[in-house]
Amino acid sequence: MDIINAIILGIIEGITEFLPISSTGHLIVASKWLGIEPTDANLAFEVIIQLAAILAVLANYKDKFSPKHFNLWVKVAIAFIPLGIIGFIFSDVIKTLFSVQVVGVMFIVGGVIFLLLERSYKETHCTTTDVTQVTYKQALWIGVAQVFALVPGTSRAGSSIVGAMLCGLNRKASAEFSFLLGLPVLAAASGYDLFKHYQLFSLDDLTALAVGFLTSFIVAYFTIKLFIRFLENFTFVSFGLYRIVFGVILLTNLNSG
Repeated sequence: MDIINAIILGIIEGITEFLPISSTGHLIVASKWLGIEPTDANLAFEVIIQLAAILAVLANYKDKFSPKHFNLWVKVAIAFIPLGIIGFIFSDVIKTLFSVQVVGVMFIVGGVIFLLLERSYKETHCTTTDVTQVTYKQALWIGVAQVFALVPGTSRAGSSIVGAMLCGLNRKASAEFSFLLGLPVLAAASGYDLFKHYQLFSLDDLTALAVGFLTSFIVAYFTIKLFIRFLENFTFVSFGLYRIVFGVILLTNLNSG
Protein backbone atom coordinates (compact mmCIF):
# COMPACT_ATOMS: atom_id res chain seq x y z
CA MET A 1 0.00 0.00 0.00
CA ASP A 2 1.65 3.23 -1.14
CA ILE A 3 0.81 6.79 -0.03
CA ILE A 4 -1.18 7.71 -3.15
CA ASN A 5 -3.37 4.62 -2.89
CA ALA A 6 -3.83 5.28 0.84
CA ILE A 7 -5.06 8.81 0.11
CA ILE A 8 -7.44 7.59 -2.61
CA LEU A 9 -8.91 4.90 -0.37
CA GLY A 10 -9.12 7.36 2.53
CA ILE A 11 -11.12 9.78 0.39
CA ILE A 12 -13.44 7.01 -0.80
CA GLU A 13 -13.97 5.74 2.74
CA GLY A 14 -14.61 9.23 4.09
CA ILE A 15 -17.19 10.03 1.42
CA THR A 16 -19.03 6.72 1.30
CA GLU A 17 -19.10 5.44 4.90
CA PHE A 18 -22.13 7.43 6.00
CA LEU A 19 -23.86 7.81 2.64
CA PRO A 20 -26.27 5.07 1.52
CA ILE A 21 -23.97 3.92 -1.28
CA SER A 22 -21.83 1.25 0.42
CA SER A 23 -18.30 2.11 1.49
CA THR A 24 -17.30 -1.57 1.40
CA GLY A 25 -18.56 -1.89 -2.17
CA HIS A 26 -16.65 1.17 -3.31
CA LEU A 27 -13.45 0.05 -1.57
CA ILE A 28 -13.68 -3.41 -3.17
CA VAL A 29 -14.09 -1.88 -6.62
CA ALA A 30 -11.46 0.85 -6.07
CA SER A 31 -8.90 -1.66 -4.81
CA LYS A 32 -9.47 -3.85 -7.84
CA TRP A 33 -9.12 -0.91 -10.24
CA LEU A 34 -5.98 0.33 -8.45
CA GLY A 35 -4.46 -3.13 -8.65
CA ILE A 36 -4.16 -3.48 -4.87
CA GLU A 37 -3.66 -7.11 -3.93
CA PRO A 38 -6.27 -8.48 -1.47
CA THR A 39 -3.64 -9.42 1.14
CA ASP A 40 -4.56 -9.61 4.81
CA ALA A 41 -2.67 -6.38 5.46
CA ASN A 42 -4.45 -4.47 2.67
CA LEU A 43 -7.86 -5.79 3.68
CA ALA A 44 -7.12 -4.83 7.28
CA PHE A 45 -6.10 -1.35 6.09
CA GLU A 46 -9.52 -0.85 4.50
CA VAL A 47 -11.28 -1.87 7.71
CA ILE A 48 -9.03 0.08 10.08
CA ILE A 49 -9.45 3.42 8.28
CA GLN A 50 -13.10 3.10 9.23
CA LEU A 51 -11.97 4.06 12.73
CA ALA A 52 -11.40 7.52 11.31
CA ALA A 53 -15.08 7.64 10.43
CA ILE A 54 -15.88 6.89 14.07
CA LEU A 55 -13.81 9.87 15.16
CA ALA A 56 -15.65 12.03 12.61
CA VAL A 57 -18.97 11.09 14.23
CA LEU A 58 -17.56 11.84 17.68
CA ALA A 59 -16.40 15.26 16.48
CA ASN A 60 -19.76 16.09 14.88
CA TYR A 61 -22.00 14.76 17.66
CA LYS A 62 -19.98 15.33 20.81
CA ASP A 63 -23.06 16.88 22.44
CA LYS A 64 -24.73 13.44 22.38
CA PHE A 65 -22.02 11.95 24.61
CA SER A 66 -23.42 13.02 27.95
CA PRO A 67 -25.37 11.30 30.77
CA LYS A 68 -28.65 12.91 29.67
CA HIS A 69 -28.47 10.89 26.44
CA PHE A 70 -27.92 7.55 28.18
CA ASN A 71 -31.21 6.13 26.86
CA LEU A 72 -30.22 7.03 23.31
CA TRP A 73 -27.07 4.93 23.60
CA VAL A 74 -29.03 2.03 25.07
CA LYS A 75 -31.18 2.14 21.91
CA VAL A 76 -28.05 2.27 19.74
CA ALA A 77 -26.77 -0.82 21.57
CA ILE A 78 -30.08 -2.61 20.99
CA ALA A 79 -29.92 -1.76 17.28
CA PHE A 80 -26.40 -3.19 17.10
CA ILE A 81 -27.31 -6.59 18.55
CA PRO A 82 -28.91 -8.23 15.44
CA LEU A 83 -25.95 -7.43 13.17
CA GLY A 84 -23.46 -8.38 15.87
CA ILE A 85 -25.04 -11.82 16.34
CA ILE A 86 -25.60 -12.65 12.65
CA GLY A 87 -22.24 -11.25 11.63
CA PHE A 88 -20.43 -13.36 14.23
CA ILE A 89 -22.27 -16.59 13.36
CA PHE A 90 -21.99 -16.27 9.58
CA SER A 91 -18.66 -14.42 9.26
CA ASP A 92 -17.09 -17.14 7.10
CA VAL A 93 -20.07 -17.22 4.74
CA ILE A 94 -20.09 -13.43 4.45
CA LYS A 95 -16.42 -13.38 3.38
CA THR A 96 -17.29 -15.54 0.35
CA LEU A 97 -19.66 -12.83 -0.91
CA PHE A 98 -16.93 -10.20 -1.39
CA SER A 99 -16.89 -9.88 -5.18
CA VAL A 100 -17.51 -7.15 -7.75
CA GLN A 101 -20.47 -9.11 -9.14
CA VAL A 102 -22.24 -9.27 -5.77
CA VAL A 103 -21.50 -5.59 -5.17
CA GLY A 104 -22.94 -4.63 -8.56
CA VAL A 105 -26.15 -6.57 -8.02
CA MET A 106 -26.69 -5.21 -4.52
CA PHE A 107 -26.04 -1.66 -5.69
CA ILE A 108 -28.92 -2.02 -8.14
CA VAL A 109 -31.22 -3.72 -5.62
CA GLY A 110 -30.54 -1.03 -3.03
CA GLY A 111 -31.12 1.72 -5.57
CA VAL A 112 -34.49 0.29 -6.58
CA ILE A 113 -35.49 0.03 -2.91
CA PHE A 114 -34.68 3.71 -2.33
CA LEU A 115 -36.69 4.78 -5.39
CA LEU A 116 -39.69 2.69 -4.34
CA LEU A 117 -39.47 3.96 -0.76
CA GLU A 118 -39.36 7.60 -1.85
CA ARG A 119 -42.46 7.12 -4.04
CA SER A 120 -44.61 6.38 -0.99
CA TYR A 121 -42.68 8.13 1.79
CA LYS A 122 -44.31 11.22 3.30
CA GLU A 123 -42.10 13.07 5.77
CA THR A 124 -45.14 14.95 7.11
CA HIS A 125 -46.46 11.61 8.40
CA CYS A 126 -43.31 10.81 10.40
CA THR A 127 -43.72 10.29 14.14
CA THR A 128 -40.03 10.78 14.97
CA THR A 129 -38.28 13.97 13.90
CA ASP A 130 -35.32 13.96 16.29
CA VAL A 131 -32.80 11.20 16.90
CA THR A 132 -33.36 11.42 20.66
CA GLN A 133 -37.04 10.49 20.16
CA VAL A 134 -36.29 7.03 18.74
CA THR A 135 -38.14 4.31 20.67
CA TYR A 136 -36.75 0.95 21.76
CA LYS A 137 -39.01 -0.83 19.28
CA GLN A 138 -37.85 1.39 16.43
CA ALA A 139 -34.22 0.82 17.41
CA LEU A 140 -34.68 -2.95 17.27
CA TRP A 141 -36.28 -2.88 13.82
CA ILE A 142 -33.57 -0.56 12.52
CA GLY A 143 -31.05 -3.08 13.81
CA VAL A 144 -32.84 -5.89 11.99
CA ALA A 145 -32.75 -3.85 8.76
CA GLN A 146 -29.03 -3.23 9.22
CA VAL A 147 -28.36 -6.99 9.05
CA PHE A 148 -28.82 -6.81 5.27
CA ALA A 149 -25.66 -4.69 5.16
CA LEU A 150 -23.62 -7.85 5.74
CA VAL A 151 -24.00 -8.47 2.00
CA PRO A 152 -21.30 -6.38 0.26
CA GLY A 153 -22.74 -3.54 -1.79
CA THR A 154 -25.89 -3.23 0.30
CA SER A 155 -24.56 -0.38 2.48
CA ARG A 156 -24.73 -0.28 6.27
CA ALA A 157 -25.90 3.33 6.16
CA GLY A 158 -28.41 2.55 3.42
CA SER A 159 -30.01 -0.44 5.13
CA SER A 160 -30.24 1.31 8.52
CA ILE A 161 -31.65 4.49 6.94
CA VAL A 162 -34.29 2.53 5.02
CA GLY A 163 -35.21 0.67 8.20
CA ALA A 164 -35.46 3.94 10.12
CA MET A 165 -37.65 5.60 7.50
CA LEU A 166 -39.97 2.58 7.44
CA CYS A 167 -40.19 2.82 11.24
CA GLY A 168 -41.43 6.41 11.14
CA LEU A 169 -38.27 8.52 11.36
CA ASN A 170 -37.83 11.51 9.08
CA ARG A 171 -34.84 11.64 6.75
CA LYS A 172 -32.60 13.70 9.05
CA ALA A 173 -33.29 11.58 12.14
CA SER A 174 -32.81 8.41 10.07
CA ALA A 175 -29.39 9.57 8.90
CA GLU A 176 -28.29 10.71 12.35
CA PHE A 177 -29.32 7.45 14.03
CA SER A 178 -27.41 5.64 11.29
CA PHE A 179 -24.33 7.77 12.08
CA LEU A 180 -24.50 6.88 15.77
CA LEU A 181 -25.24 3.23 15.05
CA GLY A 182 -22.08 3.14 12.99
CA LEU A 183 -19.99 3.65 16.13
CA PRO A 184 -20.35 0.17 17.68
CA VAL A 185 -20.40 -1.49 14.26
CA LEU A 186 -17.22 0.15 12.98
CA ALA A 187 -15.49 -0.02 16.35
CA ALA A 188 -16.10 -3.77 16.56
CA ALA A 189 -14.97 -4.46 12.98
CA SER A 190 -11.98 -2.12 13.02
CA GLY A 191 -10.82 -3.07 16.50
CA TYR A 192 -10.98 -6.77 15.70
CA ASP A 193 -8.95 -6.37 12.50
CA LEU A 194 -6.40 -4.13 14.20
CA PHE A 195 -5.93 -6.67 16.98
CA LYS A 196 -5.80 -9.62 14.57
CA HIS A 197 -3.52 -8.15 11.90
CA TYR A 198 -1.41 -5.44 13.57
CA GLN A 199 1.72 -7.59 13.27
CA LEU A 200 1.37 -7.61 9.46
CA PHE A 201 2.13 -3.90 9.14
CA SER A 202 5.71 -2.75 8.53
CA LEU A 203 6.90 0.79 9.26
CA ASP A 204 6.15 1.76 5.65
CA ASP A 205 2.66 0.29 5.96
CA LEU A 206 2.06 2.27 9.14
CA THR A 207 2.92 5.50 7.32
CA ALA A 208 0.37 4.73 4.59
CA LEU A 209 -2.15 3.71 7.25
CA ALA A 210 -1.68 7.01 9.10
CA VAL A 211 -2.13 9.01 5.88
CA GLY A 212 -5.23 7.05 4.90
CA PHE A 213 -6.62 7.38 8.41
CA LEU A 214 -6.19 11.17 8.51
CA THR A 215 -7.61 11.58 5.02
CA SER A 216 -10.63 9.47 5.88
CA PHE A 217 -11.30 11.47 9.06
CA ILE A 218 -11.18 14.87 7.36
CA VAL A 219 -13.35 13.81 4.44
CA ALA A 220 -15.86 11.96 6.66
CA TYR A 221 -16.16 14.95 9.01
CA PHE A 222 -17.27 17.28 6.24
CA THR A 223 -19.32 14.63 4.44
CA ILE A 224 -21.50 14.18 7.54
CA LYS A 225 -22.15 17.92 7.77
CA LEU A 226 -22.93 18.28 4.06
CA PHE A 227 -25.15 15.17 4.04
CA ILE A 228 -27.38 16.53 6.81
CA ARG A 229 -27.70 19.87 5.01
CA PHE A 230 -28.54 17.99 1.80
CA LEU A 231 -31.37 16.08 3.51
CA GLU A 232 -32.97 19.31 4.69
CA ASN A 233 -33.86 20.08 1.08
CA PHE A 234 -33.66 16.88 -0.94
CA THR A 235 -34.68 13.19 -0.90
CA PHE A 236 -32.75 9.95 -1.40
CA VAL A 237 -33.82 9.66 -5.05
CA SER A 238 -30.42 10.83 -6.33
CA PHE A 239 -28.68 8.17 -4.25
CA GLY A 240 -31.05 5.53 -5.60
CA LEU A 241 -30.30 6.55 -9.18
CA TYR A 242 -26.56 6.66 -8.50
CA ARG A 243 -26.64 3.14 -7.06
CA ILE A 244 -28.45 1.76 -10.09
CA VAL A 245 -26.16 3.46 -12.63
CA PHE A 246 -23.01 2.46 -10.72
CA GLY A 247 -24.23 -1.13 -10.36
CA VAL A 248 -25.03 -1.40 -14.08
CA ILE A 249 -21.57 -0.03 -14.98
CA LEU A 250 -19.90 -2.57 -12.70
CA LEU A 251 -21.81 -5.53 -14.13
CA THR A 252 -21.34 -4.33 -17.71
CA ASN A 253 -17.58 -4.01 -17.28
CA LEU A 254 -17.47 -7.37 -15.53
CA ASN A 255 -19.32 -9.11 -18.37
CA SER A 256 -17.33 -7.35 -21.09
CA GLY A 257 -14.11 -8.36 -19.37
